[in-house]
Amino acid sequence: MIRWIVTDLDGTLVGRDLAMVPSSRDALRRFVASGGEVVIATGRMELSALRYYEELGLTGAAILYNGARTVDLGTGAVLRSRHLPVNAWKALLDLFEELPRGVYPVAFSGGEALAVHDVPELRDYARRDGITLRDPGDWSALTPGEITKCMLIGDRLPELDIPGTVTVRSEATYLEVLPEGATKGAALRELAASRGVPLEQIAAVGDNPNDIDMIMTAGLGAAVGDGHPQVRAVADVVVGACADGAVADVVELALGSHP
Repeated sequence: MIRWIVTDLDGTLVGRDLAMVPSSRDALRRFVASGGEVVIATGRMELSALRYYEELGLTGAAILYNGARTVDLGTGAVLRSRHLPVNAWKALLDLFEELPRGVYPVAFSGGEALAVHDVPELRDYARRDGITLRDPGDWSALTPGEITKCMLIGDRLPELDIPGTVTVRSEATYLEVLPEGATKGAALRELAASRGVPLEQIAAVGDNPNDIDMIMTAGLGAAVGDGHPQVRAVADVVVGACADGAVADVVELALGSHP
């Protein structure tokens, strides 16, 4: 029996218009009404994920920053938090000086998104996520040890190997640098253990490589039909395209598991 559905947002529950796919939204509401629980798992930060959390009428935990933070968005309580090691942040600061033209960093600290460049690529990112990027003036103004994650945005993303970190592609032009051990799957395992929910009673769905660990962790791992080939290759089931109600398909599978 599936008790939880854990869903990615962009490209899974949320379409290109930045709205939830109506059939998927309505199906999740039916799942909650049947006694199930829905958990959002996203690369987005608190403010960016909140509109979808509230539209679904959720309570309880949301997995944010690709697993670096788990927050009860109803109360603001931080349930799990990971930060980039100090030496990793220093290595990133050195890297910022050598980034290819057209690649721009965004750092996240204390629930804020920060950037020192004002360029179309970052303005588009902020618009898409519904956030405001604050200019710290200089990266050195941030406190080492309090950086939740860093993103590089652009078309010529470098290959990185920084000790104490993991990197994931959340979009074709988004490279996310996260604290080691901060993945959606790790956050899900910890959250499920804290709530006493067996992993085999959890379904998870996503579309991009940053969802793979989560999909492989859940008892039922589902890939969006028009998602990344690597995700489809590891999933237990491939459902419809995002716009066709991928999450609604997962809900039907979950409800079908109930006696």
